[in-house]
Amino acid sequence: MTAPLHLGRHDSWDGVRAVVAGFGVSGFAATDNLLHLGATVSALDEQPADASTERAEKAELLEVLGADIRLGAGATATLPDDVDLLVTSPGWRPDAPLLAQARARGIPVWGEVELAWRLRDPNHDTPWLCVTGTNGKTTTVQMLDSILRAAGLRSVAVGNVGLPIVEAVMDPEPYDVFAVELSSFQLHYTDSMAAQAAAVLNVAEDHLDWYAGPSAMHDYAADKGRIYERVERACIYNVADPETERLVREADVQDGARAIGFTLGMPSVGMLGVVEDILADRAFIEQRDSSAAELCTLSDLASQAPHNVANALAAAALARAHGVSQAAVRDGLRAFRPDGHRIAVVGERDGITWVDDSKATNPHAAQSSLQAYESVVWIAGGLAKGARFEDLVLAVRDRLRGVVLLGRDRDVIAEALARHAPDVPVTTVEGGETRGEHGSMERVVEAAAALARPGDTVLLAPGCASMDMFTNYAERGDAFAAAVHRRID
Repeated sequence: MTAPLHLGRHDSWDGVRAVVAGFGVSGFAATDNLLHLGATVSALDEQPADASTERAEKAELLEVLGADIRLGAGATATLPDDVDLLVTSPGWRPDAPLLAQARARGIPVWGEVELAWRLRDPNHDTPWLCVTGTNGKTTTVQMLDSILRAAGLRSVAVGNVGLPIVEAVMDPEPYDVFAVELSSFQLHYTDSMAAQAAAVLNVAEDHLDWYAGPSAMHDYAADKGRIYERVERACIYNVADPETERLVREADVQDGARAIGFTLGMPSVGMLGVVEDILADRAFIEQRDSSAAELCTLSDLASQAPHNVANALAAAALARAHGVSQAAVRDGLRAFRPDGHRIAVVGERDGITWVDDSKATNPHAAQSSLQAYESVVWIAGGLAKGARFEDLVLAVRDRLRGVVLLGRDRDVIAEALARHAPDVPVTTVEGGETRGEHGSMERVVEAAAALARPGDTVLLAPGCASMDMFTNYAERGDAFAAAVHRRID
């Protein structure tokens, strides 16, 4: 066997026998680049590839380059003999047979992020600015990338958004800096990364179907906290979420690394916050004991919803830790526009505003969205992933004009509403447990319209994943928007 533990991008990987678990975006990138380094690679995935799909074309390309691609039922049941390294795609549970077999045989198990970290170019040590959290990761990383570009830097959003990080790291033209989104799944399989600065935006219940057992929430938070390990300059935490500060305190960081808080209130020394309508920095200026530096105004942001302001503060803190100017923060945040299905206004008629926040796929995200509006008809439901809704309902019940529920786990939300908001009208739309039943969204919109009054916001913020009825949250949001337009246009 050939030990890969001390190999980098300029070493020969000839003789290394690697298995890649999963053949999605990150699995393809890992397989392609391991082949480029000279390793012998097998990629395994339970999902087959139809002959006409892009997935099949990628498999054929890598087979031409020498990879062994095995797709379809049973492909991941048994780890091949004589394996030196297993690279797992995000989302593979630690108890998956392939991973369990690797650990039992003493074979290193890396995620794509760990592989990317080990393949950095020592001649161009591009800093990593990393973001995790239950909600807001993608928006914050995209804001950060916009700020870095406004500073004139060659930046790219990578990881759980944008380019696969292995692909970006291996680019022959080096980047100045990476804006890195990391999920708890990715961090679970990452052991040696040392970010220049890192942020945990929040920690709330999510993915508790992946983190099984009585310690599920603790294990989930611990994986989030791994982002702070070995940080060089700044650990960014959310003042409103004590768990994020606890994770900073427990992290083993490099000498000189600072803890920097962000808050929607007045910032203390060493924090970023909001002073009247100004986003202010009291962490990265010399006179922070007595003054604050203006970064931008609330009106510079695409949305002034509280969670969006918090994301902007976190992005600004990461950029400032990298040395970016106040002007670049302002210009980058002014230029930023969020992707679709994130607090997107679909339309307005008869004084009722229809908003698509299909990206709110867990209770914490849905609560943040609901708290941006005074009077709401809430559309919720889908796959709850083991999450509970009691705290959400308690926090927003006074804002609810009514609720429309759909999807497989709608009863979980209905039970929380019955316990904690019994006076709120609830309409349940039956059906929709099978993917592709999009006709139920028409009934959802009709039910919401019946509950809404002038001045209300009808908000799709499901608090659940979408895969019971839809391919992803974007398809769910598109179905909602289409049904709304058919009603109001």
